[in-house]
Amino acid sequence: MQGDCENCFGLCCVALPYAASADFANDKGAGQPCMNLQADFRCGVHTQLRQIGFRGCTVYDCFGAGQKVSQSTFGGQDWRKAPETAKQMFEVFPLMRQLHELLWYLTEALTLQAASPVHEDVRAALTETERLTNLTPEDLCDVNINEHRAAVNVLLLRTSELVREAGLRELAIPKGRRKAYGRGADLIGAKLKGADLRASNLRGAYLIAADLRGANLQKADLIGADFRDTDLSGADLSDSLFLTQFQVNAAKGDLHTKLPSHLTRPAHFSRE
Repeated sequence: MQGDCENCFGLCCVALPYAASADFANDKGAGQPCMNLQADFRCGVHTQLRQIGFRGCTVYDCFGAGQKVSQSTFGGQDWRKAPETAKQMFEVFPLMRQLHELLWYLTEALTLQAASPVHEDVRAALTETERLTNLTPEDLCDVNINEHRAAVNVLLLRTSELVREAGLRELAIPKGRRKAYGRGADLIGAKLKGADLRASNLRGAYLIAADLRGANLQKADLIGADFRDTDLSGADLSDSLFLTQFQVNAAKGDLHTKLPSHLTRPAHFSRE
């Protein structure tokens, strides 16, 4: 569930569209190869991406969907040598990416002891999601991904509730201490330096450019939270729920930012 660009046909550089913005230097349509994609599917400006305006590329993570589609779904047959596969391959890739993201969350849910009451259902959902990732391109395109995501989300939400409730007891946090933000809370630019956000529900929160320096996010549910340009310097996310590499890559931080052991500290954290 981690990207392996060496075994991918540059799918994120072709299949996905992007628009000129703070994250990308120019526009690119879906199915159109990036101008920097080389013949061997490597990026010609990989070491300069942030400097030349392609920060979005350094943030993106496919959860391993790229190599799955390239090497398994299409059996190692690339879209350049077999152009007749290109359209379908580019359609399958974002679907596979969604499924692999769900695999990431479900796998984490099984490691959370407080969520043991729903582990049986989580295992069943994990098995079904894995089955979907092994479908043929034709069958995968017929899957109702939104319906499947909704069913999995019910389990992830219940997992979050169980873990955060246990966290309240474990961390001895008074019930009235937490401020209820709710899913999709607008916290853009919020001043939360040093905030006690332990066991908080920040699912889908917009934390763009928020100041979370020194904040404590132990047991906080961060699934889908938007961390673009969020300052996590000195923040404690070591025990947070459903945090992904994609989110961390989009944030700012430093050598004192505490991350879960399964995530990698972005190189720019040590420079900012």
